[in-house]
Amino acid sequence: MTAELLPLYDKNYECLMCNNSFTSKKARSRFVRMVKYDTDFRPIYSTDGVNPLYYYVKVCPHCGFSFSDDFLPFFAPGSKEVITEKVCNEWVSQDFGGERNVQQAIHTLKLASYCGTLKKEKHINLAGLYMRLAWLYRELENNEQELRFTNLALNEYVESYTTDDYKGTQVTEVRMFYLIGELSRRTNNIDQATKYFSKVIENQKNTTEATTVEMAKERWHEIREMQKAANV
Repeated sequence: MTAELLPLYDKNYECLMCNNSFTSKKARSRFVRMVKYDTDFRPIYSTDGVNPLYYYVKVCPHCGFSFSDDFLPFFAPGSKEVITEKVCNEWVSQDFGGERNVQQAIHTLKLASYCGTLKKEKHINLAGLYMRLAWLYRELENNEQELRFTNLALNEYVESYTTDDYKGTQVTEVRMFYLIGELSRRTNNIDQATKYFSKVIENQKNTTEATTVEMAKERWHEIREMQKAANV
């Protein structure tokens, strides 16, 4: 008799910090059922499937260092000593290697954003952590915390664009423009939102990302309609 295939499986990881091995759950793609995307690319999953966002972060049970697959293997000079002092020496052994609920997922993302900040991880990777926190707080309908982490993500995306540290990742310049525009819109920085949506539209002949261009046009028109209504 064949064993039933479960939605989650254990994957082996090696901690970037202490090099110890541990396992963490990962979602099987066949059990991930995405329904649609929000305007900031938040994936919305069917409730009868699993949410892979919950398992984005791996938490080393030995030392507490928390990271995603996007983290770079090298550490900035002096950062390992800081992480040892502020994370590893303070770590009370916990195991996040099992099935997670939304609150546990939020906790792991906060751990990873703290570790990533101390490690001086790339801005684009820190932005990704903050974005996922904003998305999970949206799932909980916690507007205050969603706005807080949307702002943090926006700041990191702007830094990433300024320093070019998104180059070589899956985030293209056009997507970067759109994300800065959309997060600016969501945090009510309308002038900056309009500026970056316009940058997407100006680049439409130089990109194959037609969907992102269309999304930018939609957001730009929504802003214009909102401004017209406000001036009536």
